[in-house]
Amino acid sequence: MMNTEKEILIIDDDSRNIFALTAVLKAKKYPCLSASTAVKGLKLLEENKNIGAVLMDMMMPEMDGYEAIGKIKSDTALQHIPVIAITAQAMTGDREKCLEAGADGYISKPVNVDELLVLLNKLLG
Repeated sequence: MMNTEKEILIIDDDSRNIFALTAVLKAKKYPCLSASTAVKGLKLLEENKNIGAVLMDMMMPEMDGYEAIGKIKSDTALQHIPVIAITAQAMTGDREKCLEAGADGYISKPVNVDELLVLLNKLLG
């Protein structure tokens, strides 16, 4: 199992999702940070230079994942950080919509942990 010292930032408005993802990732030795809103997540990204990837919930109040990914990808200091869109919206076209918004990967809820780990290893490797 490849381990990186880079932290994974989980941005999700549902604390249960944050709890579940953090538990899984910490068990695999990935250090995690979390934010309950996209605004807080963007602030963490600006302040913390050790974030290696972002797991972005796409459906959030205030600022959704699409807008947040747009902000990350248009910021020259942040655009290199891979963003994985995580969404319960698993309809036809949703994956394409997330990738068009700038996401580097897409996983539907409930999260398939093996799929997530493969994607993280690929993006962080």
